[in-house]
Amino acid sequence: MYMPDGILCSSTHEWVCEEDNIATIGLTDVAIEHLGEILFLELPEIDAYFSKDEPFATINSTKGAHELYMPVSGTIVEANEQLINSVELLNEDCYSNWLIKIKPDDFNKDAANLMEYSDYIDEVK
Repeated sequence: MYMPDGILCSSTHEWVCEEDNIATIGLTDVAIEHLGEILFLELPEIDAYFSKDEPFATINSTKGAHELYMPVSGTIVEANEQLINSVELLNEDCYSNWLIKIKPDDFNKDAANLMEYSDYIDEVK
């Protein structure tokens, strides 16, 4: 499975990686496994601003509706519109099929409370 370099994870199962002052955000494989079959995804509008830990999207699966939480504060610069009509792509590869890209306010400050993937796995398994 492809996984972006420098991936960091939140305890609420979102992943983030930053490159050239743009942070890409998605759902971890653990989250996808717990959700089961994903039925619907609602992503935020471009230019919307979200603070760290604020709900930014909703995902519906066979196990119910769940809010997704922003791992770092910032402004949405891109939403993966392909997922709106093909949400099953998340089940196929949740790291290639990111949810949103943001311009973070202070990535390093917000990322200080996130975990390396290996630490995240140790915590949630």
